[in-house]
Amino acid sequence: MVVSINFQASLLDDAPYASLGELGPTVRRTVLGHGAWVDVRPHWVEGSDGLFSRLVETVPWHAERRQMYDRVVDVPRLLSWYGEYDVLPDPLLEQARDALGEHYRGELGEPFCTAGLCYYRDGRDSVAWHGDTIGRSRHENTMIAIVSLGAPRRLLLRPRDGGDRLGFALGHGDLLVMGGSCQRTWEHAILKTAQPVGPRISVQFRPYGVA
Repeated sequence: MVVSINFQASLLDDAPYASLGELGPTVRRTVLGHGAWVDVRPHWVEGSDGLFSRLVETVPWHAERRQMYDRVVDVPRLLSWYGEYDVLPDPLLEQARDALGEHYRGELGEPFCTAGLCYYRDGRDSVAWHGDTIGRSRHENTMIAIVSLGAPRRLLLRPRDGGDRLGFALGHGDLLVMGGSCQRTWEHAILKTAQPVGPRISVQFRPYGVA
């Protein structure tokens, strides 16, 4: 699929080559309750705008249609999936996956091994409220690490049993990790917006058997 790009680069992300910053104490954790937590590391990928442009051009993006109640609808974003033994579309993504596996080794106890990519072309693209509970995450604590590239979009979280929302504006190399019981006890979404927003790519790293 050929995709177009209309992207405003960040003045704060002008490194000539993409590289990873440190993790460790630069990661900020927010305890959500019910055994869930979220880690955030702003601008983890330095020079991320160049990586964003490469992925737009080289990833084999595809559209999907899904059953929604009594009709089939277009999924409002483009997708690409890389399994455990697939080569990722850029070496920096493999470095990011391995660095995250090392950083969270003590808590996760296993590596991140798959990568799902979503391309949000503009404010009409979105993902509805959900938890990633296909597979082991339906019953087990796990982690999903999201690297955001391109223009910022707001990722919202809300507890499944009701309560206040939290929001994180993610883009230009930001990292967010959802851990503990987050997929079972909280939901997350990127909602449609009428505001003028640029395109964004979300790279989601998961352990084996989590989708």
